[in-house]
Amino acid sequence: MDDLKRMAIFATVVRHGSMSGAARALGMSPSAISQQVRLLEQAGGVTLLHRSTRKLTLTEAGARYHAQCAAMCAAADQARAELAASRDVPSGELRLAAPVGFARHIAPSLGPLLAAHPALRLHLLVDDALIDLIEARVDLAVRFGGLPDSSWAARSLGTLHWWLCAAPQWLARHGMPQTPGQLLDPPWLGFAREGGLRIEMKSSAPGAESHTLRVQPRIASNNQLSIQQMCEAGLGLALLGSIDVQDALESGQLVRVMPQWHFGPADGLRIWAVTPQRDTQPAKVRQAIAALQDYLRQQPGVSD
Repeated sequence: MDDLKRMAIFATVVRHGSMSGAARALGMSPSAISQQVRLLEQAGGVTLLHRSTRKLTLTEAGARYHAQCAAMCAAADQARAELAASRDVPSGELRLAAPVGFARHIAPSLGPLLAAHPALRLHLLVDDALIDLIEARVDLAVRFGGLPDSSWAARSLGTLHWWLCAAPQWLARHGMPQTPGQLLDPPWLGFAREGGLRIEMKSSAPGAESHTLRVQPRIASNNQLSIQQMCEAGLGLALLGSIDVQDALESGQLVRVMPQWHFGPADGLRIWAVTPQRDTQPAKVRQAIAALQDYLRQQPGVSD
């Protein structure tokens, strides 16, 4: 490492044409500069500079050596510029992990960022399993709900809420439920959990009536998107994420059931941006998190 430092000092001496000029540029004394160049010459066994009281000139060996030292300094400057660019401008590959059901939101949320920065590339890893961020070299992961203890950093993107939904054809056959008790008999669709589904519900009317129901799903899945598709096919009732069902509600594929009731935890389901490091993030990660946050804030049924 000392040799690399001396090479940089030597290149600075040549660039400024004097020991004193290099000393001013580097914040060192002229004698310290001269000593570093002398040590470089001793280590190489050649004279690099002809010294006189008025000027310095390169020897033949010094000229060849200086070309490589200058190239090294230029590479170091370029490396610093790359770090600054990474800090200030999104570029390179962004490796993003997200659950299958959230994948449909990636294009509308990150599309403008990608369009504005052609040097930014996206590598999307879609999996409902929790991907190891370090092993998969993930820069940013979208996660939902409670997070396990870890050294990773998590930032809230918003909170979604559960909406009870059914297909119009199912409601035509079975009718629209009006009371909590009428939710016990219909077929449910939901995640496969031991002991069935625990449905928490609280009225938005004065008095805040609340109920907790236990139902056994007729169709269970470990994938939220599949549950929504089966609900749209008229196979039963399902609690679906507010960010996922707006298009289906607007198109008439789904109908919101008992909208005067809040389902699930009162504070909703938190959406997280998880990164493998807590220190300063590159621009590609910072701006991707901001873009996801802005997008989610505009979605119906999502709160801060």
